This record gives sequence, structure tokens and C-alpha cells, in this order.
Amino acid sequence: TTTQTRQSRKGEISTWKAHAPAFAGKMAVEAVDRAMRGQTSPTPIYEGEDGVIAWLLSGPEARYEVALPAPGETKRAILDTYTKEHSAEYQAQAWIDLARKLRREHPELADPANVASVLIKTSHHTHYVIGSGANDPQKYDPTASRETLDHSIPYIFTVALQDGAWHHVDSYAPERAARPDTVELWHKVTTQEDPEWTRRYHSLDISEKAFGGSVEITLTDGSVITDQIAVADAHPLGARPFAREQYITKFRTLAEGLVAPEEIERFLDTVQRLPELKAGELGQLNIAAAVELETSPKGIF
Repeated sequence: TTTQTRQSRKGEISTWKAHAPAFAGKMAVEAVDRAMRGQTSPTPIYEGEDGVIAWLLSGPEARYEVALPAPGETKRAILDTYTKEHSAEYQAQAWIDLARKLRREHPELADPANVASVLIKTSHHTHYVIGSGANDPQKYDPTASRETLDHSIPYIFTVALQDGAWHHVDSYAPERAARPDTVELWHKVTTQEDPEWTRRYHSLDISEKAFGGSVEITLTDGSVITDQIAVADAHPLGARPFAREQYITKFRTLAEGLVAPEEIERFLDTVQRLPELKAGELGQLNIAAAVELETSPKGIF
């Protein structure tokens, strides 16, 4: 029930996508609880002839090896995650930063009358999932949902290039997406897979692993502006790696208007004492909203 296909990232992207990680986590907790109570499960679920590998992955003959930590060994997976400075798909983080830089250095690029074309050369994943290689017309549609625009590197790069910034609400607003000069410039942006950026995307060497690429902006006067970026500014190897101060600022920005100021301070104090909290204090990690949250229309119940 928690195994989904890439279709969740195709075409008009739904609101379900935002809930998928939380749903998987919820089901994992419930699965552990049920197993502790004695409920059994299909066996073997992964390598069985009608299991996950046979039908959802590479077929009945495929083999997968999953490295599990030894008892007492430090859990390392958290170190393979990366910070999102911006509220956008992770593959877009570096491109927002590059667009901000280009806006400072070449403000004339914000005007579509000055730009003939924008070609983004990047990894296979970025090109085919959030780039023009996805062949999703919705990625160029100013009436597309926020979730869809979040997975459109042509849109994201355009707005960041024009605004020199990225905002978690304003950058997705329908009126922002429909601005005529934005639509004109947006439709001049395409992506292309570059084998070297694909290689770096899959590299296991953290010093060369990259999530960005290069860009060629051809101006209407025939001149060309080129630049490139390997990792986002907030990345540990980026121009401005995130530290605690930046994480706190991000939290305050996202919570503003939704959580009362005193509740923000209470939560920040609690979460920064996490190693010291006792079991009975973990409930303090919950946050009380300061606004009346929207409720969904009535369903079955």
C-alpha cells in the first residue's frame, strides 16, 4: 500500500504527492505495531515469485542487496539527505541559486525581449523528471497546480531568474505563474541530458556528486551567456552551507502567520534540547496552529 509508481510525478501532479511520505511513515509504525501483536505478513514479500521484485521492480530473476546496520552501529542514512533552502523539488535547488546569481550579474535576462533561448544541460533524472524531457505539457502551463509547477525546472528557473529570489507561497501564486512576461520567457527554456552531469549525479564520491548542470542563454543580439553549478548553495559543499542559524530562520519563515510567536519560541527551545528530553516530554514536539485550518468536504464518514 506504500509502493507507488513514477506516475505520481507525471502530468498534472496531485495533492496526494505531499502526503505520500507521511502515509508511508504512518503505515510503517502501524506495521511494527501489528507485527508485535502477532499479525503475520506475506512471505517472502520482496523476493517471492509474485512479490515486489518480481512484479514491481526488475523481474523474478533480479537480485537486490540491502545493507543493514549491525547491532549498535551508527545509522548513516540521515547523512545521505540534503538540505532544501527553497520550497521546491530538490533537483531544482541548485538551479534556483544559479538563477539568483545570474539575475544579479545580468539583470537584462529578466526581460524575455532580450532572450532568444535558454538551454539547461543536466542529469538524466532532472531532464526526464522535472525538465522538458518529461514530455509533460503541464510543465509549461501557467494554470497548472502548485505541485506541477514544483516539478517544472523551466518554470522554476524562469521565476528565480526574474525575481532573483524564491518564496514558498508567492513564487507559486496563480497570478505569478500567469504573468505574460514570465510565460514568454518560460516557454523559451528547455532542458537536455548531459552524460557528464548524469555521471556526477550517480557518483558515490561526495566531492563530485552533483545535482545541477550548466546553462546556455542565447540573447537576441546573438551573444551567449554560460554558467554552471554543481550543488545548491545550502549543500555542505555549496557556497553557503546551512548551519543551525539558517535552519531556524527557515522554520520561522514557514511558520509565520500559521503558528503563534510564543509557540514558535517554545518549539525551537524544545527541539534544540532533543538529546535531553525524557520520554514524557516528546509530546512537546507537537505544534499548535494559530489559525483555523481548512477542513476537507465531508467524505464517507
